[in-house]
Amino acid sequence: MKKQLLTFLLVPAIAFGAVTVPLPQQASAATAGQIVSSVSFRTAANENSTRIRYLKAGEKVTILEKVNSWWYKVQDQSGKVGYVSTSDKYIKESGSITTPAPAPTPSQPASGTGRIVASVSFRTAANENSTRIRYLKVGETVQILLKVNAYWYKVKASDGREGYISTSSKYIQTSGTVSDGSSGSGSGNNSSGGSNSGSSGGTVSEQVQKVIAAGKKYLGTPYEYGSSRNDTSTFDCSDFVRQAFLDGIGLKLPSDSRGQGDYVKAKGNAKTDWHDLQPGDLMFFMEYRGTAASNYSGVNKATQTITHVAIYLGNGQILSTYSKESGGVRIDSFAGKHWEYRFLFGGSAL
Repeated sequence: MKKQLLTFLLVPAIAFGAVTVPLPQQASAATAGQIVSSVSFRTAANENSTRIRYLKAGEKVTILEKVNSWWYKVQDQSGKVGYVSTSDKYIKESGSITTPAPAPTPSQPASGTGRIVASVSFRTAANENSTRIRYLKVGETVQILLKVNAYWYKVKASDGREGYISTSSKYIQTSGTVSDGSSGSGSGNNSSGGSNSGSSGGTVSEQVQKVIAAGKKYLGTPYEYGSSRNDTSTFDCSDFVRQAFLDGIGLKLPSDSRGQGDYVKAKGNAKTDWHDLQPGDLMFFMEYRGTAASNYSGVNKATQTITHVAIYLGNGQILSTYSKESGGVRIDSFAGKHWEYRFLFGGSAL
């Protein structure tokens, strides 16, 4: 371990895609980690960032940093550096993890300019959960240093401070050539829909956070099959999902789970591999047949009827309600449970 840590400190940088990312200069406590369940290995500490690959159960990694409560920066056995969830469902570590001071950011030449066309959050990191430095106002001009991914620009404001803002053309109009740290073109338009505005305004990521927050306010609310859509004292599964979107962003979804499934399909957002889902996506399930995977083997899921809907929270967790006995609205682990075996498809309603 000492030899490994010494090597880590001596190597000045690691080539990470098209950008050279300097490693932290402080002697942070790197430690060994083992993957205990398949987990996404990503290019940034953000669920919207590009997935490098899936790390498999049994793989060993070196934990370089604990970036925050949700993400580790790790190095796999091939030498690639990326980010994984800190959840002990996915990774087991030994020894203590020192949360370091922020690592230096890549040095990028100024490559474009942008004019703010609608007030937008100016944040400390390319993450909706990061600290807001301030709001950039309409008419302000910024220097675009880097397009981090499809959702975020790294910019320098007129006061000299550097931070991150949405790439949505709703907030910023760009000129010049924007250096792209992701696979996008740097035009400021997000063709993937990840930052397009929805019914209540804001980026999709901002809307997702509002929906999830609205849903969590109802944790513990009792279950009632066929609950009234005009009363929030009880919910069935589709009523709860509908209310979370209505409260969060003012979007009125169909009142039943099958209608909600048709709504997602009609938008062209349906995915049958749950690993491809993002937080805030809706998940649709077939009838319960037991807890064992074998109970669902041979089932043609394309012909199955939707019997349950939930909101995906990320990291293998869902927010939903499904029975009086379960205690009403609650958060459940998804992977390796009957939920995973019953899963039909999922996707964004935004």
